[in-house]
Amino acid sequence: MVERKSIGNLMPHVILWIGIAIVAFPVYLAFIGSTHDAATIANGQMPPTPGPHFLENYYRTIFVGTSATTREPVGTMIVNSFVMAIGIAVGKIAISIISAYAIVYFRFPFRMWFFWIVFITLMLPVEVRIYPTYKVAADLSLLDTYAGLVLPLIASATATLLFRQFFMTVPDELVEASRMDGAGPIRFFWDTLLPLSRTNMAALFVIMFIYGWTQYLWPLLITTRDDMQTIIIGIKKMIVTSDALTEWQLVMCTVMLAMLPPVFVVITMQRLFVRGLIETEK
Repeated sequence: MVERKSIGNLMPHVILWIGIAIVAFPVYLAFIGSTHDAATIANGQMPPTPGPHFLENYYRTIFVGTSATTREPVGTMIVNSFVMAIGIAVGKIAISIISAYAIVYFRFPFRMWFFWIVFITLMLPVEVRIYPTYKVAADLSLLDTYAGLVLPLIASATATLLFRQFFMTVPDELVEASRMDGAGPIRFFWDTLLPLSRTNMAALFVIMFIYGWTQYLWPLLITTRDDMQTIIIGIKKMIVTSDALTEWQLVMCTVMLAMLPPVFVVITMQRLFVRGLIETEK
């Protein structure tokens, strides 16, 4: 019995480590490639160990620039992507939690109609409304601006639905107690609902930050200047299709740098992220 239990406990761990190895191996190869020169990668003789060009490649990538196709250092792209991701995450949470609060706790005509109109927008992805959104952004002079990168993407029907479902689980006794204490709608929202929604906001922040960081189509349309392009656009521009040789060591450096902020956010907010996904009662 002991041997069977030990084997049964060992197999899930073996499968888990195999899955980790499959996922991590390409990342390891990208890191190894970022430490070698272009000739080593181009001739197909890249060793499985780090090379001597680590500092040189990363310094050139972050501060100097990558190639004639991007003309901007990756440090600028990281700042643009970070501003866009933070703006989208914070904006989506702020608008969604206020919308859900109004729908649940205020009684006004056609309240549920407005909610279902918001919910129906789930069936309209960015690709479907991309042209009218671009037209509005262009008419408002939002091209090549941080506002143009962020504002058209901050509405979220999913987050509104999640906050609404959570607010509906808050006991009515808590609302009555707040009223007896003299708390108005703003104070009840600020002092009671926001602290209770902390884990939900953390989970949504992680998801929305990664969503904003990995955006490709919208930044490609809304930006025309090199100093406003995001790191995802930069990676695509580095991989050239003409006769010019792609500087793969710099592409690998950019890929590694592009993974750091999302990984940092997930690791930093891991506990709150998991609690926000699994907790159903407060």
